[in-house]
Parts: sequence; structure tokens; C-alpha cells
Amino acid sequence: MQEDFLHYIWKHKKFEVSNVKTIHGDLVFITSVGTHNLNSGPDFFNAQIRIGKQLWAGNVEIHVKSSDWYLHNHETDVNYDNVILHVVWEYDTDVFRKDHSKIPTLELKQYVSKEALNNYVKLFSKTQKWINCEHDFPGVDDFIVNHWLERLYVERLEKKSETIQELLKASKNDWEAVLFKMLIKNFGLKVNADAFLSISNSIVFSIIRKLQSNAIALESLFMGQAGLLEDDIQEVYYLNLQKEYHFLKRKFNLSNQNVLPIQFFRLRPPNFPTIRLSQFASLYNQNQNLFSKVIELKTITECYDLFSVTATSFWESHYTFSKTSKASKKMVTKSFIDLLLINTIIPIKFCYALKLGKQMDEDLLKLIQKIASEKNNIVDKFESLKPIAKSALQSQALIQLKNEYCIKNRCLHCAIGSAILVGNH
Repeated sequence: MQEDFLHYIWKHKKFEVSNVKTIHGDLVFITSVGTHNLNSGPDFFNAQIRIGKQLWAGNVEIHVKSSDWYLHNHETDVNYDNVILHVVWEYDTDVFRKDHSKIPTLELKQYVSKEALNNYVKLFSKTQKWINCEHDFPGVDDFIVNHWLERLYVERLEKKSETIQELLKASKNDWEAVLFKMLIKNFGLKVNADAFLSISNSIVFSIIRKLQSNAIALESLFMGQAGLLEDDIQEVYYLNLQKEYHFLKRKFNLSNQNVLPIQFFRLRPPNFPTIRLSQFASLYNQNQNLFSKVIELKTITECYDLFSVTATSFWESHYTFSKTSKASKKMVTKSFIDLLLINTIIPIKFCYALKLGKQMDEDLLKLIQKIASEKNNIVDKFESLKPIAKSALQSQALIQLKNEYCIKNRCLHCAIGSAILVGNH
């Protein structure tokens, strides 16, 4: 038995509350269970409870055994002087306040249904499982699952907003600069994300503003800071970029000493950093005030139109500076734009709305639901249990579910776990 389960039972009144009595026979009527305290001190603040004929207002402390009160030294802690009810799974001793008055004790085990208890034991059994509820998960009502996944998606956006807030603070609320950092990181995909971000950290954004109308200058800046212009390659385009970069390096006193190494290994040629940096340069060359345009985006079509950029013409016959390849336009694909929307555009629009004091925008929910579900190990495993990932909203929510609830055994804080516990699935 865990205290978390008892907190859950008390907080949600998942026990027989109509005829509850203390261990000494006084009737207990719960007007309010109080506010769950996740910090030090009593477990629930400001509860309102009638015990016998007396209405009490104060705090509630919860333990597995009543003797845990002394095990935790609460009898000497002034923070527990205002406890009006001691809620325990098993009563094994009376407890007293510092003034020697007895604290009423409620023993929960006689009021919790066997079904809820059996479901709890089953959910947290030690048998090897991918998630605790994998045997019951397929049977959980679709309405419960879908509603919870929508909430989890918003929760994931809120988590991503924390990173955006940190970037905003560092940039003195320059939304354009923050968008630049987030976009370039995502252009690097998983392999080069940190390296691309380090490129942005090596460039003051005011330089981007100054060079934005010059496509060659932008590309040479990114390639040079990435350390891709340091070889002896006798290719005209390469030499032009190299010359431009040397000029920019002197003019803006640039250094790429802290830029992380760029990786080509295990990447398909369309994802080579050369291609992605050229596409990124084209995006900024073609779009002044990109942040304003991002905020105005409403439909998936508008998103695809804005981000459908190509690498410069040199890259039509190259993936690297030193070797030619079969001619093809290196355009940003819709699937790549989907990743930008999921990881950058929607989170930054969400965060901007929060800054303006707005709630979750329905347009953002519609937008994420237009994007196909991601394919990864987490989503695929959930899909094998119950086909529910209809769009990127669900796939993002499933990642949040697995990482923040399932792995951490937070079943008692999960709507799906709660439904299974009370047999409501």
C-alpha cells in the first residue's frame, strides 16, 4: 500500500462516504476534502469536515498506518497542530497533538471497495510490462482516452513553452530571435539539433537582420559558422562562399569556437547539414519579419506555402561541396514542414497566445489535427494496444503520457489509470 493511493482515494472520494465513522464511532461528513499539498506539511489544507456534531476547518494528514505519525515525528512539528482528521489505511494507535488532545482517526480500508483495491494491486504489480495498464488499456472508453490525450497535448505544449520563455528572457523578449533559434535547431533534426542551435548562439540576431536580403551572405554565414568552409576545395561556389564568409567574419568579429561539430554520419543525403542550412538561409532570405507571418498562419495550406523553400541552385546537383550528384531540386518536403509545425511553429504560437493572456486557441488544435501521426517506438507500441493515434495531436500526447506518467508510475494522476482503478472503463 502506498500513500499516493490513499491521497487519490481521499482527494476523489473513491470510498463509501455516506456512512463514514472515526475509529471511535463518530460520524464523519466531508464538506470539502481540502487542497492537495504537494510540498512539506499536512497532505491536504483547508478541509471542512463535520465530526459528530462539530464542524471543523483545518488540515488532513494521511498515512498507511496511524503509527506513521510518530515515525515521521509529526508530534513535535508545529505545522501539524491544525490537523483535524488523521486518515489512515490501518489504525494501530491513537495520535495526539502537542496539547495532548486526541486527533480523530478515519480508517479507510473498511470503506474502499474490493474492486478498487484489486485494480490498484493489479495496476502496480511487479510483473514485467511496457506500461502498468497495458492489459486494461485497450478496454478504456474512447471518450476518456481522447479527452485525456487532448489535455496531455496541451500539457506538452506548456512544457515546451518553458524553453521558449527561457529563450525570451535571454533575448529580452525578441520573438524573432527566439523563432530563429528554435527553427534552426529543428532544421538540424535530431542528429544536428544541438550543433545547429550552437550556430545560432554564435550569431547575434541583429546580424541576420542586416544580411537577410543577401542570400549568398546568409548561406556563407551559416556554412562558415558550421565549420563547413575550412577545406581546400577548388569549386567556384565554394570559393565564393568562403570569400564572403571571411569578409563577414572580420566585419562582425565572428567566432565559431563554441559551435558543436556538424554530423553527416547516418543521415540520408536530403538531410545533410549542407542542404538544411541552405534551405534555412533561403527561408530567411525570402521572409522579412518571419515571426509576424508565423503568428498569422491559420491553415495547414498557409503553413506549407510559407515553409516550402528550396536550397540554392548549386545544391540541385550537389549534396556536398566536393561531389556532384544527379540533378534534383532540394525543396523542403511537407513531412519536414510537419516536424517544424509540431516542434516549433505551434509551440511558439501557443506561447505567444499565453503572453497575450489568451487560452488554448481552437485554431491550433485544428492545425495539429491536420498533421499525420508521428511514427516512433512509443506511438507504435500504444497503437498495438489500442489504435488511437489519428493525428499528431494524439502522437504528441502519447509521448507525453509515456514519458511523464507511465515511466514515472504516475498512474494515480492519469485519467486512464483512474478509470481502471474504479472499474470505469
